[in-house]
Amino acid sequence: MTSGKLYYELAAEKAKQKREDVAIVRIEQLYPLPVRRLNEALEGYPNATDLAWVQEEPANQGAWPFFGLNLPETLPDRLGKLRRISRRAMSAPSSGSSKVHAVEQAEIIAEAFEPTS
Repeated sequence: MTSGKLYYELAAEKAKQKREDVAIVRIEQLYPLPVRRLNEALEGYPNATDLAWVQEEPANQGAWPFFGLNLPETLPDRLGKLRRISRRAMSAPSSGSSKVHAVEQAEIIAEAFEPTS
């Protein structure tokens, strides 16, 4: 699951890798939680076992602090083991360097397509 422009980067990587075993659910309504619509979207993937929220913002920013606390409680059967893929927690919203940003962005996208151990 993701939101914003990162969706397009993930979709491009999925197409590049020709991955049919990865689904990307784009969520644009961040508040209030779109519980019914999210549940309907996830019903389309009954065999999904590894669910992650992917964001380019640091872990302590963006949608994760809210989603990470609320989604597992709201949909415990589906999202009880929701994990986060993002930059590490930071005081600033970005690294301040375009080169560092590009490396971090590539790491986020790569991690989204790695199986969990």
